[in-house]
Amino acid sequence: MDRHGYELPLLLAGAFRRIIDELHRRLAEQGHPDLRPAYGFALQAVGRDGCTVSDLGRRLGVTKQAATKTVGRLTDLHYVTRTPNPADARAILLTLTPHGRAALTLSARIFDELHTEWKQSLGAGRLNALEDDLAKLTPSDTPTPLADLPGWFH
Repeated sequence: MDRHGYELPLLLAGAFRRIIDELHRRLAEQGHPDLRPAYGFALQAVGRDGCTVSDLGRRLGVTKQAATKTVGRLTDLHYVTRTPNPADARAILLTLTPHGRAALTLSARIFDELHTEWKQSLGAGRLNALEDDLAKLTPSDTPTPLADLPGWFH
């Protein structure tokens, strides 16, 4: 079946939305009702080693002000902490709390469950082919490749 060119980005966005919505539904059921998609991306960007607010903004492709607002909410929800940066006295280091690490661990487990469900629905061969094709279409030499975000593929 031939489709119009505009349908591809809509189908990709729809599939992305479906998996992210289901992830957050399950996260809410398992103790993280306040964790929103933007917060999950921010936690991934903070990563295991932490980062500054400026780093976070760059990694997410948002302004420092937007990153600061997100950090405020993540701090209030006890997903990250702010401490003086030992490498730069003018900067604040963001680090994941045990609650933040637990959320990322749970997210990874749920993503694995969703992957298994998609494999059952589409078949292993079709899902592998889809993933291979999408990997070919996702350049790693763009100004902000996904792979440069800490923890995204770990």
